[in-house]
Amino acid sequence: MKTVILAGGFGTRISEESHLKPKPMLEIGEMPILWHILKLYSHYGYDDFVICCGYKAQVVKDYFASYYLRRSDISFDFRDGNKMTVHSNISEPWRVTLVDTGLNTMTGGRIRRIREYIGDEPFMLTYGDGVSNVNIRDLVEYHKAHGKAATLTTVNVNQKFGVLDIADGGAITAFREKSGEDSHKINAGFMVLEPQVFDYLKDDSTVFEQEPLRLLAEQGKLMSFSHGGFWQCMDTQRDKQKLEELWESGKAPWRVWN
Repeated sequence: MKTVILAGGFGTRISEESHLKPKPMLEIGEMPILWHILKLYSHYGYDDFVICCGYKAQVVKDYFASYYLRRSDISFDFRDGNKMTVHSNISEPWRVTLVDTGLNTMTGGRIRRIREYIGDEPFMLTYGDGVSNVNIRDLVEYHKAHGKAATLTTVNVNQKFGVLDIADGGAITAFREKSGEDSHKINAGFMVLEPQVFDYLKDDSTVFEQEPLRLLAEQGKLMSFSHGGFWQCMDTQRDKQKLEELWESGKAPWRVWN
């Protein structure tokens, strides 16, 4: 089963760094967050990836083109015709297909453009800016068991701001700080999709999270895999700093691999 990763957006909410590279290439512990995501899937034996590139696609392509050299100890002997010797390397069992899905293409359009690389098979899909310790094996088994067209992972996210109770006339009747009771479920990515989902994707302007998922839900074809563990997206510089601190502490919850 292939894993598709959406990695083509502009990342405008973390523009301090994304003006230089696409957000999935921003680093946590000196490795792109995209690398962390691939390591999670690979831990569960899923090593075939299709990456939907767009904004600054060449940065992603250059990274994987030189990945082997980046991860190896190498000697260059310029006295012997520029001979290169690889002494040791850390290789990955990955097959990575990089597809330029357009600069301004929406999420559904990007998925639509990689159909030829998926074929008539189920596939996984996630966003290139979120890490989690979700159990991919359990997710796939759950999807296969219910037999529906799509499964997305849901997590509880607390409100970021104070909570207001407002009467019909507009008067604020109560103000309180957020609490655990104010959490709500959101789509965390880490999806499993049947190939019939491609039929819901019209063109490059299709936003996957809007009409396609809404229609799938209305038709009873969309299921939720509830994840109660760690999940964090990297929307802002503050999010990135939080992930950096967790990684540097040696206790990053999403590091399920050795």
